[in-house]
Amino acid sequence: MFGIGGGELIFILFIALMLFGSDKIPEIARTLGKIMAQLKNATNDIKSEIQKGAEANGLDKTFRELHGDFTGVSENINAEITKAKTQMLADTTVKTDVAEEIEDIVGPIKRQR
Repeated sequence: MFGIGGGELIFILFIALMLFGSDKIPEIARTLGKIMAQLKNATNDIKSEIQKGAEANGLDKTFRELHGDFTGVSENINAEITKAKTQMLADTTVKTDVAEEIEDIVGPIKRQR
């Protein structure tokens, strides 16, 4: 949770208890809960207003169509990559050519013991 360990969390709670006292902590927690609920409701209201505006202008359909197009392109690219990989693995001359090119670039590969 937020990169805070158990010991650090206990230390923070101890400091809060020392600063505010045991009678104020529940009141502070209630207030923070209410603030977070109001913030969540405001965020949801903003999202719904944006969605209504997009639907009114027809932008939601455009975004869905673009997303579908990108998904199709992505699937085509992945299929071509898989096809090329399969062909390369099946063709032994490509393997030896690639191995020779690598050896030309880096020199002979020596095994270290």
